[in-house]
Amino acid sequence: MKILVVCRPLVFHGGVERATAGLLEGLVEHGDEVHLLSPGRDPALPGVVHRRLVLPPAPAPLRPLVLAAAVSIARGRGRGRWDVVQSHERTLTQDVYRAGEGCHRAWLAARGRHGRALYNAVVLAIERRLFRTTPRIVAIARAGKAEIESLYAVPSWRVDVVYNGVDLVRFHPASSARVRESARAEARVPAGAPALLFVGSGFERKGLGTALEALARIQAEARLIVVGRGNVDVYRAQARRLGIEERVVWLGARPDVERWYGAADVVVLPTTYEPFGNVHLEALASGVPIVTSSRAGGAEIVDDACGAVVAPGDPRALADAVERLGARSRDDVIAACRAAAEPFTYAAQVAGFHAVYRSARGAFS
Repeated sequence: MKILVVCRPLVFHGGVERATAGLLEGLVEHGDEVHLLSPGRDPALPGVVHRRLVLPPAPAPLRPLVLAAAVSIARGRGRGRWDVVQSHERTLTQDVYRAGEGCHRAWLAARGRHGRALYNAVVLAIERRLFRTTPRIVAIARAGKAEIESLYAVPSWRVDVVYNGVDLVRFHPASSARVRESARAEARVPAGAPALLFVGSGFERKGLGTALEALARIQAEARLIVVGRGNVDVYRAQARRLGIEERVVWLGARPDVERWYGAADVVVLPTTYEPFGNVHLEALASGVPIVTSSRAGGAEIVDDACGAVVAPGDPRALADAVERLGARSRDDVIAACRAAAEPFTYAAQVAGFHAVYRSARGAFS
C-alpha cells in the first residue's frame, strides 16, 4: 500500500518519536510505500520518503488550525497518490487518525485548571470535527477507545485499539546489565542503593511532583534519576523543601535513554493523564518494573508480576509499591517484565494497522 503518515518532527528524545519511527520502519519492512509528511527536518529513515510540510508563521493559539489547514492543502494536491492518509496529529482530512495524545477534552478535565483559553478552544473545535468525520480512529489503549466513544459519541465500530511497539533489541535486560554499573556511577547512585527512574517531558502532567514526594518517604539511600524536559527549577525547589535535593539527579533530555533504564531498579510514572506512554514498554522490555497510575493507558499491560498501578497524586501508595517491588527477587522481576513486553513488537503494530486499513478500505476516498 501507499501510505502517507502525518506527524510531528522526529527528534528522538521522546518515546513518541521513537515509537513513530519504529512504526514507519515496520511498514516499510512489510512492503508498504511510506511517505512522511512533517513540519520539520526529520532524520532519514531507510525506505521512507520524507515530505516537508511548510507552515506559515502564526500566533501560538492558532498554530493547530494552521497545521490542520496545511495538511488539508497538501492532501488535496496529492489526491489519488496514496491509498491511505494516516495522521498522528489533530488534522481534518485523514482516512485514519491515530489518537496518540488521547482526547484534549479529557486532558483538560484531568488537569483541573485551564489556561490558554483560545488555544484550547481551537484544539477542541478541531478535535470535535476530526472525531465526527474521520472514517477510522485508532486508540493506543482500551482506555483511550472508551474515552473517545464516551466523550464524542463515536460508534464503537469506528474506533480500533492498536498498541504501540517497542524496540526489543535496544531495550533488553542484557544490554541494561552491561551498562548498569557505569550508569549508576555516572548518576552518583551509592552502591546497593535503590535507583528510581522518571522518564518523560511535561513534568507536571507526568507526575514528577508526586514522584519527589514518594522519594521523601523511601529509605534515605534511594535516589531518583530524572530524564526529560520540563521546568526543572520548580521541582528543584520542591526537592529542597522536602529535604531530598541531594538525592535527585537531573539529566535533562537524553538520546541514550536505554542506559538509564539499565541504571534503574524501578521506573515511576505517576501521571495525571497519559494515553499510553512508551516508557511502560521500554522499561518492561529492559527488565525494569514500573509503578504507574490508573490514568495511564500503559497501566493495561502492568500487573503485580511486573509492577504496580496506583492512584495519581498518591505519594504514599507510590512509595509503598516501590518498596514492595524492591523486596522481590530481582531475577524473577526481570523475567516477568521482559515477558510482559515481548508481545508488543513493531510487526504486531503494523499488523494491527493493516487490519484497520482492510476493514475500512471502502470508506477511504
